[in-house]
Amino acid sequence: MKNILVATDFSENCFNALKYSLQLFQEYRCSFYILHVNPVPSYTSAESNSNIITSETSANNGALEDSRLQLRSLVKRIEEMFPNSKHTYIPIAIHDYFVDAIKREVYNRKIDLIVMGCKGTTGLKEVAIGANTCDVITKVKCNLLAVPEKATYRKLKEIAFSTDYHLGYDVNVLENILGIAQINNSALRIVNFSRNKEPLSEGQLNNKEFLKDYFKDIEHEFYYLTGSKLETAIESFVGNNGIDMIAMVAKNLNFLQRILFKPAVDEISYHSKIPFLVLHEKFSSNTQWPKLSRSSQYAD
Repeated sequence: MKNILVATDFSENCFNALKYSLQLFQEYRCSFYILHVNPVPSYTSAESNSNIITSETSANNGALEDSRLQLRSLVKRIEEMFPNSKHTYIPIAIHDYFVDAIKREVYNRKIDLIVMGCKGTTGLKEVAIGANTCDVITKVKCNLLAVPEKATYRKLKEIAFSTDYHLGYDVNVLENILGIAQINNSALRIVNFSRNKEPLSEGQLNNKEFLKDYFKDIEHEFYYLTGSKLETAIESFVGNNGIDMIAMVAKNLNFLQRILFKPAVDEISYHSKIPFLVLHEKFSSNTQWPKLSRSSQYAD
């Protein structure tokens, strides 16, 4: 059983992320915790605390009840669209700060994966994903799947795993990538970028050799990208190789910032259609991907 937390603000963008996760895990027995967080407002010191408490208690109760009604409607909608006896839905409406709420639910529900929708950019200076998603990635030690608003589910034939080989990876992190590749019979494309095509150091070569050995039972290939900008090199690679998902490790902040947080709409388009899987090394999932034999990995 996998426990998946899906954050929603009831937008179609978030609904698309929920749909994607339902289809991605359609063959798995999963509990989907669908969470809506009613934000905690901020106040000035000049305001009366007693008046605030009285008025806000009433408003919060009304907002929570409205959220519960919308969550019940949302669950009904997905049950009708994607009937699946393997899936269970638990709606949650709470009043809290967003990241605090996510942290608590991850801990209390033993969450394996957070799913969040990413609103596409609408201006040249806007980043690829929103502030809430950025905060959760950097502040919550749980694997996260960021699904852009234009992403549509298709079986993952090609997964790109970005790395600079400077960091060694925990086996638990690689197990998540391997598991997703195995259940989808995906090819793994391990991507390294260098602006000036510097040769790999001895440590980098050792880390690359470790990855080669770890992924020996699935189709994989190493790529060395060059160019003036990482994000535009990735853009070209994604388009030329039909990439269906990009995976990266959260501790590699340089890659996260350059691929996920900073790109502008005039430079790239992959952020509007390609899901990102961000993995945390210190995070220990309470469930594991099923082990597949070599003979079953490529079965139809």
